Amino acid sequence: MKAFHGDPAIKAKYLARLQAHHVADEIIQGTGWGGGRGCAVGCTLNKYNHKAYEVELGLPEWLARLEDRIFEGLLAVEAKQFAVDFLESIPVGADVDNVRWQLAAKRHSRDRDRLLKNPEPYAKQCVKALNIVIAFCETEVKSESAAELARLAAWSAAESAAESAAWSAAESAMWSAMWSARSAMWSSMWSSMWSSHFKWEAETLLALLREAPQAAE
Repeated sequence: MKAFHGDPAIKAKYLARLQAHHVADEIIQGTGWGGGRGCAVGCTLNKYNHKAYEVELGLPEWLARLEDRIFEGLLAVEAKQFAVDFLESIPVGADVDNVRWQLAAKRHSRDRDRLLKNPEPYAKQCVKALNIVIAFCETEVKSESAAELARLAAWSAAESAAESAAWSAAESAMWSAMWSARSAMWSSMWSSMWSSHFKWEAETLLALLREAPQAAE
């Protein structure tokens, strides 16, 4: 899939529309589209339809939904500017598919790094689990064959860790690690609601989009 279907005129059309909405203060949170006002997606399309990004903009639906999620999590002033910056940052003809995994790897790395100085056993188990997830995300930007090999390696490492934990301490330790990982996941989800997290996501996403390579012919 090529961003803007490889046509600069398409990007110019939608960017001009979005900028006009921005100047008129019509980009708002909490509303998809209505009365000439709406969110980032709504003001881009003049309707609220994530799937339409693929047809009209040559951008994947998942990216439209990610844009929407970040837009709603930012402070109002930041959100309005993000809507414009988002579209502006994507090069015409770019292949943005890898951005999904690059951002995921950076997000999980950020969560992992918060735990590195925590001496508790549960934190160390979470770090190990996150390292496996990060490795998986990073391999998704490579060829399918490389990704498959990495997936197998990751699962093998996970199984070995589980077996080792079971033999050395016991099932209680393994179950404790599983519940700790689950708690960390929920904690991460709640923390993602904080404005500072969404600001980081917005800045990181924009940087990755600007660097997206051209799609193959």
